[in-house]
Amino acid sequence: MTLILLASACLLTVTLGYVSLCASSPYGDCRKCRGFGFAMKTDRKGRLKRGKTCRRCKGHGKRIRVGRHLYNLWLHVYRDGSTTPAPAAAKRPAPKG
Repeated sequence: MTLILLASACLLTVTLGYVSLCASSPYGDCRKCRGFGFAMKTDRKGRLKRGKTCRRCKGHGKRIRVGRHLYNLWLHVYRDGSTTPAPAAAKRPAPKG
């Protein structure tokens, strides 16, 4: 029984840590360019030089974290008040005359 409690406590600690990370720093470094915003290339002599702009982060070097993205989606659904679209308004008959 204590092993299950220990595992659930560790899982709760990791979850709360990730939630606090997403709340304090919603943007993380881009995984492709490692936060530079561009790819690093080498010239013929082996020196590093700037390459093309990163397509994944569009040159910013930052990307939104998965947890923060899910929170933003939930927040938009909550603010809209519903997940289904509102029913269509009833059509009024055309005026005679």
